[in-house]
Amino acid sequence: MAISVVMPALEMAQETGKLVSWLKREGEPVVKGEPLLEIETDKAVMEIESPGDGVLAGVKIQAGAEVPVGRTIAWIVRPGEAPPADEVAVESGRKTTAVAIPASVISAPDQSANSAQPAAQSIKISPKARRLAAERGVNLADVRGSGPGGEILASDVLAAAESKAATSPAAVTSSSPISRLMAERTTQGWTTVPHFFVLREVDAGALNEARQKLGPKIEEWTTEQSRAVKLTHTDLLVSLVARVLQKHPRINASWTGDGVRNNAEINIAVAMAVDDGVVAPVIRNAGTIELGEIAVQRRDLAERARSGKLRPADLAGGTFTISNLGMYGVDAFTAIIIPPQAAILAVGKITDRVVPVDGHPGVRPMMTLTLSSDHRVVDGARAAEFLRDLAAAISNPLQYFNNA
Repeated sequence: MAISVVMPALEMAQETGKLVSWLKREGEPVVKGEPLLEIETDKAVMEIESPGDGVLAGVKIQAGAEVPVGRTIAWIVRPGEAPPADEVAVESGRKTTAVAIPASVISAPDQSANSAQPAAQSIKISPKARRLAAERGVNLADVRGSGPGGEILASDVLAAAESKAATSPAAVTSSSPISRLMAERTTQGWTTVPHFFVLREVDAGALNEARQKLGPKIEEWTTEQSRAVKLTHTDLLVSLVARVLQKHPRINASWTGDGVRNNAEINIAVAMAVDDGVVAPVIRNAGTIELGEIAVQRRDLAERARSGKLRPADLAGGTFTISNLGMYGVDAFTAIIIPPQAAILAVGKITDRVVPVDGHPGVRPMMTLTLSSDHRVVDGARAAEFLRDLAAAISNPLQYFNNA
């Protein structure tokens, strides 16, 4: 019996999904649970598994199309079996509404004025598309639907809005899902969290030496990986911060709205720049895993972030965030806390400065750390003590690393 492959609902109130790519070609055998296609939501690109064993057949939708949730997009059939000719209705909870448009607006230009015309003709449009059309001032008569039966989808309205904006003298570039999510989270953090900032300069000489000494060992620690992992200052800082947080659980805590919750795990989110914004995927249990595993996780998360293939689970569960802009030549900056986390560490570049060394002027590689804290969870003394201990760890990092 043929098994239908439907557009799944991966998020609350999701009405449509965008098919990014098929991972199997039509006619190829598939196994239940095997990755079959990639779907894009507002937050990430996710792999969808095959619902059964058989052969992929009757592919109705190609990559790039936006499809209503619950609609059949292909079939899994037995070898030699033909896919059903008609789509089987799937209950998805999604409703399609009809919008009436005067027939004179949509009639062909070569029709005679004396031809008999109905008063109005209905077209199909998804609720999301109708809402977007109202928000962006798009005339539905100017939109050509790309969905089944000419249905107007949200992507059609967005394309029409972008086309209209491109011809406007004050054109505004539409935001991507990632940049919109980033805007929402930073707005929430800045407007709801009472920030305060503590800054400290630290000598990064020992950190530089540790990176040089430990770099060759990363390959030995990751023999199961297909290639060696380049050790970065961020990897070292993730490991050191996680271990210092073990002594400062309040910095790793969260504000719940009713009080402070101490988090049992130390999961370090690392801010990463992508084409259209910033994401902060999470390295889990960073205080208990080895430095080599931190480097492997950071590399894999960075590669998925750049290719737009982060999963929602990759972005969830962080208890503390590190944002390192040193590689961009930034001396120092302040970062916005990601709720419900209580703090975020901003890291500037390592640069030679003249500082006191044993009572005399000397040149040392210095780095500026700025801790942004939620004042409902962390007070000034706790923030200062955390930075004091972190500075001490950075001055002697090898004592914290396994296999050093």
